[in-house]
Amino acid sequence: MRRATGRAAWRTAAALALLTAVAGCGIRGTSVPVDAGGAPSRVSCKAQEAAGVPEVPVGVPVRIYLVCSSGLVPVERTVSLPKAGTAEDRPQMARTLLTELRQQPAPGEALAGFETAVPEDLAVSGPRDGDPEDALRLNTRPEDLPSFALAQLVCTYGTRMPVDGKRAAVLGGPDDAAPRHYDCSDAVLRHPDTARNAAWSSEPAAEKG
Repeated sequence: MRRATGRAAWRTAAALALLTAVAGCGIRGTSVPVDAGGAPSRVSCKAQEAAGVPEVPVGVPVRIYLVCSSGLVPVERTVSLPKAGTAEDRPQMARTLLTELRQQPAPGEALAGFETAVPEDLAVSGPRDGDPEDALRLNTRPEDLPSFALAQLVCTYGTRMPVDGKRAAVLGGPDDAAPRHYDCSDAVLRHPDTARNAAWSSEPAAEKG
């Protein structure tokens, strides 16, 4: 009986020791945060890394705004533009810049995260009689454009063709509604979906007084 009791006690002590060791390892293992690796990589949004952008041999460097990482980021392009830069040249400048905005980004730009929201069938023309001389008319009402597309237009036009020295654009549609001023603020650059909120009415020049 004593020998059996001794064996049972030894087996019990050994089992307790094993359970303690296993349980201790389990508790310590789950109390330490697990490193699942680095966060997913983000797009660079850096124009200099977007290789493969075609250039016009002779032209004028311009800055257009493309969509990248839910914001607007400038991209340098070289285009042919009128040299005079007068009010009469604004429609031609606007058409040239619009052509750049309508094009899908080059492969290198796409890899860097750039894209455009400007519709391929969008067109622009100069002001009508009674419009402010710096106004531009689109074949779609500005408020009907995708918000990111409107922001791209406003900031691209406002950078190359400022209105009253400000980064802004005066845009109207194909209807008879008066063109409206749209500001390209830092907030619009960060949140292009707010472009419509940065607009204010513009009375025709003939009615100002």
